[in-house]
Amino acid sequence: MSKLKIAVQKEGRLNQESLKLLKDCGIDINNGKDQLKVVVDNFPLEILYLRNSDIPQYLEDGTVDIAIVGENLLIEKQKQVEIVQQLGFSKCKVSLAVPKEVEDDSLEYFNGKKIATSYPVTLQNYLDKNNIKAEIHTISGSVEIAPNIGLADGICDIVSSGSTLFKNGLRETQVILKSEAVLVKSLQLNEEQEKILSKLLFRINAVLRAKNSKYILLNVPNAKIAAVTSILPVLKSPTILPLAEAGWSSLHSVIDENKFWEVIDELKNAGAEDILIVPIDKMVI
Repeated sequence: MSKLKIAVQKEGRLNQESLKLLKDCGIDINNGKDQLKVVVDNFPLEILYLRNSDIPQYLEDGTVDIAIVGENLLIEKQKQVEIVQQLGFSKCKVSLAVPKEVEDDSLEYFNGKKIATSYPVTLQNYLDKNNIKAEIHTISGSVEIAPNIGLADGICDIVSSGSTLFKNGLRETQVILKSEAVLVKSLQLNEEQEKILSKLLFRINAVLRAKNSKYILLNVPNAKIAAVTSILPVLKSPTILPLAEAGWSSLHSVIDENKFWEVIDELKNAGAEDILIVPIDKMVI
């Protein structure tokens, strides 16, 4: 039977979040310390723990079939692969930053300047697009120190919280791109492997939908059910159950967590009471 070989980052935050996603999809991962290849028992999947920067090349070559990587890495490496799913975690930006004493926030500041980065392709494309002429110094790791030792006038690097920039006396001025983890596939998958990928995607989508949704329960006078229902986002229509108290019903539905606070006042004003929000483990539609 065919298996899918999936590459995940060997270590770090993306590694942890990738493995959590797979485990939430019901995939049993049992690997010992320093084990770089794991065959999954309950799903046709083989997990390879690889260096992050190597994964796009392995995908293009067909050495691995699918991978979880940062979209920013794919943009930088420019390999022939296909993104099949945005995953919503490990969000970050690739940004330009300058020493905090520099008051100029404009992109024009970098004209004729030196910029240190681990993303030379991404940076050069951005500079070319904006007609900025700058000297790029490509370095790997510890990019933030470059201005402090006189190597560069600014940097281009990944920014998550911004705390690393702050600690090194830098501040963000321009966002080049925004990125998150994505599921990517090789262009060399056969028909059977595509079927396995479809099954995995079905599970992933169920997990992602549940992560962004909550089960909502509320009590409402029967005369106001229509008004409350018109406010509440639902999959199809809410479940309505009569309460022991005459003239009242319990309304059950699913709501996007990010929209809850936008509609809570409307729900209360429309007559909803005793509102409960419950996490959802999986959501299949």
